[in-house]
Amino acid sequence: MNEQAVSKLSLFALTAMVVGSMVGAGIFNLPGRFATATGPFGAMIAWAIAGTGMYMLARVFQTLAERRPEIDSGVFAYAKAGFGDYMGFLSAFGYWLGSCLGNVFYWVLIGSTLGRFFPDLFGDGSSAFSIIVSLVGIWSFHFMILRGVEQATFINMVVTVAKIVPIIVAILAFMFYFHYDQFAENFFGGLEMPEKTLLQQVRDTMLITVFVFLGIEGASVYSRYARTRADVGTATILGFVAVTGLMVAVTIFPYAIAPRAHLAAVTNPSLAGAMELIVGHWGAVFISVGVLVSVLGAYLAWSLICAEVLFAAARSGDMPRIFSAQNGNRVPANALWLTNGVVSLFVVSTYWSRDAFNLMLDMTSVTSLLPYLLVAGYGILLARSGVAYEGTQHPRRRDQVIAAVAAIYTLFMFVAAGLEYVLLVAILYCAGTVLYLWARQEQRAKVFSRAELLVFCVTVVAAIAGLAGILTGTIII
Repeated sequence: MNEQAVSKLSLFALTAMVVGSMVGAGIFNLPGRFATATGPFGAMIAWAIAGTGMYMLARVFQTLAERRPEIDSGVFAYAKAGFGDYMGFLSAFGYWLGSCLGNVFYWVLIGSTLGRFFPDLFGDGSSAFSIIVSLVGIWSFHFMILRGVEQATFINMVVTVAKIVPIIVAILAFMFYFHYDQFAENFFGGLEMPEKTLLQQVRDTMLITVFVFLGIEGASVYSRYARTRADVGTATILGFVAVTGLMVAVTIFPYAIAPRAHLAAVTNPSLAGAMELIVGHWGAVFISVGVLVSVLGAYLAWSLICAEVLFAAARSGDMPRIFSAQNGNRVPANALWLTNGVVSLFVVSTYWSRDAFNLMLDMTSVTSLLPYLLVAGYGILLARSGVAYEGTQHPRRRDQVIAAVAAIYTLFMFVAAGLEYVLLVAILYCAGTVLYLWARQEQRAKVFSRAELLVFCVTVVAAIAGLAGILTGTIII
């Protein structure tokens, strides 16, 4: 692929990358996950919090794309620009690892979806047969992507359009079967559900909202391919608005078709189960086909993003140089090999997991929080410094407030996630630091500054606590 081809993605293609990255597995599990946690009132509050926080984060990505157009693959590059080499590495590694875990979740969901029709073979998505099918799929996509980014992004656009159709059909069906009395009964919690405070109900939805918003930065990651830099920010906002509308509708309307307890009891993917409650088995089949198309499309998009982040980090010296190699189609081949190797290992590990489905979903969400927090933090620093604002005071104050709200929201997500997930992620960050040490040795550079050494020590302590929790059974995986 020539240079001109890879640097000319249109606004539509970039927006499709955002939508394709966000509309994946999560949206098909919203009815059951929310019904387990809360009723419509709590769901509305949760979406108001998540929507506001993620909108502010989307605005930060838009602002940074406009103010610092020279920074490519912004997710980790912004962290490095604002907080130094090690924090830039942790952002890159965390984002890459979270993307890998998200890809594992996609294959678990594919297996659980097929398990609805072939339970003896696929089970809950972590059976031996399901794992074998997943491995075949992972490496089939791997060799297709090696043929070129342009081909993969075209396929992503086609799949993005195709997978929206069953979601819209489901929303229309829920609207048609909308029963106000049922919605009112469920509104504050419904019958036959455990008593929980409103705060606890909202908190229990937070990780799934983080998961379904992952991909909001898809255009930023691919900024080096954009036709114009302005398209990066525009694509981020357009994708966010479109997908948020779909997610809220998929969450709220099912409360009007059945008791909350029935919705909470449907099997994954819960959107298929909700459709089956109102139109019968064909509805579950229809949505299940949509799930397979959607998840495979999202997997393609996230495989591209995984490799791109690792490649860009290696190119800037934050990862070992070996991952900056490209093949003849300008695909970061070594980065792709490592990515799919790690995904394969995690897929195999699900065989021994107690609840692989929710573990991978929640771990994906938590590993993505640090990169988002550092992006918001850099937005605050840039607005305070006045660099690239050319003396205009009002936009600086506005952008500083927006970035501060995004940072507060991300910190709240850490609290909502719970300590056990933070400790599990610390184990992975600590192990991943080996790649940072390798890169610093290649450059013959000082490993840590004093502040970075403190961050590393805190990470090691948290990792030890996480390992102790696993060994003693305090943390169950």
